[in-house]
Amino acid sequence: MKSNTRNVLLTAIAPVVWGTTYAITTEFLPGYAPITVAMLRALPAGLLMLLLARQLPTGIWWLRVFVLGALNFSIFLSTLFIATYRLPGGVAATVGAVQPLLVVFLAYALLGTPIRALAIGAALLGVAGVALLVLTPGAALDPVGIVAALVGAVAMAFGTVLSRRWRPPVPLVAYTAWQLTAGGLLLVPVALLFDPPMPVPTLANLLALAWLGLIGMALTYLLWLRGITRLEPSIVSPLLLLSPVTAVVVGWVALGQALTPWQVTGALLVVASIWLGQRYAAPRPVAGAAADAAR
Repeated sequence: MKSNTRNVLLTAIAPVVWGTTYAITTEFLPGYAPITVAMLRALPAGLLMLLLARQLPTGIWWLRVFVLGALNFSIFLSTLFIATYRLPGGVAATVGAVQPLLVVFLAYALLGTPIRALAIGAALLGVAGVALLVLTPGAALDPVGIVAALVGAVAMAFGTVLSRRWRPPVPLVAYTAWQLTAGGLLLVPVALLFDPPMPVPTLANLLALAWLGLIGMALTYLLWLRGITRLEPSIVSPLLLLSPVTAVVVGWVALGQALTPWQVTGALLVVASIWLGQRYAAPRPVAGAAADAAR
């Protein structure tokens, strides 16, 4: 049980750090296009980790890595930044909060994980908590931003479940490097074709990109994949709800934004949702090569 708690806490670091994305992007990268930011977040970090890992995919893993790279990075990151630039953070976060609910059904379809009422209830409670936490009455409902946030949630849900199903035959550093590099490479032609030229970066821009890429992508996704290999997707997925909680706390502490009683209630509901999500499924050991690779 202590090992399971440790795995959950280490995995939770990832969404907490990801919760800083909205503030970093809007405050320090206002002139950058969404796809370009997504590409700069994934590709440099992936190439750096690839140099450290010194391993390339073989056989079927080439296809799997590009599928996972597209879901977890190319699609998810690009839609995340489109939603970030086009929507208030609250709307984007509320739409993205449906991801744990999607994982419950995808885990059943792809992994055979039973659907439990408590898991569905926890996911719905999380959506309600996020809505209270970050959704404001005057929030603008931009259709493109809404679709982007929803597509991102679906892509991340598929990526989470498939990352569990396709257990890597290599250490997690290599597995993370493969996905980051593949996802970043897929974004390069899209950024060149559709995004305007990137502005000359300032020191603040470079520091923001370094945070988003090295800390907010390479390190955190390594922890996220580690969690997926050791915990059920339905246990890992609710932890994503920590991102909007972190975003609100960062806005309150660093940007001077007000924190209302409704937001406090929403945060408590999110915590309750995550707690329920951890209660209904016991951890299952990862056997064979996957366990060795996760060490």
